Amino acid sequence: MLSGKVFFIYVTQSTIVLKGALAVALPLHFGLLTNQNGGTNMKRINLRDMYPFIKTDVWIDLDDEVAQEIRRFDLNESAYKLRTYRHRAYYSLDRNDGIEQDILFLSISPEEYYERKLSNEQLYAAMCRLPEKSFRRIYAHFFLGMSKVAIAQAEQVDERAVRKSIERGLKQMAQFLNKM
Repeated sequence: MLSGKVFFIYVTQSTIVLKGALAVALPLHFGLLTNQNGGTNMKRINLRDMYPFIKTDVWIDLDDEVAQEIRRFDLNESAYKLRTYRHRAYYSLDRNDGIEQDILFLSISPEEYYERKLSNEQLYAAMCRLPEKSFRRIYAHFFLGMSKVAIAQAEQVDERAVRKSIERGLKQMAQFLNKM
């Protein structure tokens, strides 16, 4: 059995051959060293393996605790990648439900608040100019989230009438908003 001391101090082409056997026990960039003063174990790592922008081998000695934390992080990260690959669990906060927007933009500037208020006022003014049926149906569909079929059932009318009423109302609102 090769000790980590011999294997990692003399990095040769045999590293490639031994990589498969040691990959289960240790990541390739860890090795065991003994300190000549107290005989405590130190780990030697190659910074080239951890930082891709380093082009040459840079070996440093680390305390056991620090090296174990780095190793544990590497293992956790590789286990996470394997789980996401196996379960196809690629999630995103960008679902258009406002989570990402709320996280990224916590505070609203006074200008943005004023613009939102002004656009809401214009929207409400355009809606108030609609006939009562169109107003009620647009409000139920867009603000209350009701489907056109549910609106038609509630009003006991055909679904096509609700759909056409909403389309006409939206066209009237667009004409009013374009004139503003």
